[in-house]
Amino acid sequence: MWTIPNQITLFRIILIPVFIIVFYLPTDWNHFGAFAIFWLAAISDALDGYLARKLNQSSAFGAFIDPVADKLMVAAALIMIAEDFAVWWISVPAMIMIAREIFISGLREFMSSRGKRDTVAVSTLGKYKTAAQMLGIMGLIWQPNYDIPLILFNFPYEILMFAAYTFYFVATVLTVWTMVLYFKAAWPELRAK
Repeated sequence: MWTIPNQITLFRIILIPVFIIVFYLPTDWNHFGAFAIFWLAAISDALDGYLARKLNQSSAFGAFIDPVADKLMVAAALIMIAEDFAVWWISVPAMIMIAREIFISGLREFMSSRGKRDTVAVSTLGKYKTAAQMLGIMGLIWQPNYDIPLILFNFPYEILMFAAYTFYFVATVLTVWTMVLYFKAAWPELRAK
């Protein structure tokens, strides 16, 4: 049970309260610090999956705890973003994304009880949703209000925030779209007596 991938996943869960505390620190770097922690969590998510396959250390516990860790971190970030911006056009998508995760988790549990979990397995479109969601959330957490010097270019705040908003709203559209697709795939079982 205590494989390297599972330890990385548990580390990601431990990062959640650290992420929240850093976000609310009364400093001028709190948003960047929270962004860095969220980025680390996102990288660790990719790393634990890669190591589970590479080291042949996939486990039932890992299959359970990995999506739980992801959903906890994303839900915490979405709640904090909604509270921080305090506008409906950020809060409503956050609510939609959190509701979708709860809905899909319940749907997958139901389909597993019917022996048909593969019917609602993660799709390619679901992976695109996750990528857009992570990029949007990271941009909205950071809110860089200063030019960020990169190797060759300086990207002003407006361009970076436009990119963050774009990823966030694309993720919202894909959230609804994938939820409908998963629901349609499960509908025959949901209708069954």
